[in-house]
Amino acid sequence: MSKICQITGKRAMVGNNVSHSNRRTKRKFNVNLFKKKFYWVEEDCWISLNISASGLRTVNKIGLDAALKQAAEKGYLNA
Repeated sequence: MSKICQITGKRAMVGNNVSHSNRRTKRKFNVNLFKKKFYWVEEDCWISLNISASGLRTVNKIGLDAALKQAAEKGYLNA
């Protein structure tokens, strides 16, 4: 599974490590991603999502059902 949040669509970004002498080497900024199980009351089942910390805050704020609908219409949710 790739490192993409299924709620917010966040993925790894690419940047530079900059040394004291100002030399630049490529690096990756990974997402704060973890696997979490949620109980979906509307469908009466458990679902497992790869979700970032900001995605978890989104679920806590607007609810699981609304977050899943929002992610599905934006194309982030793969079933």
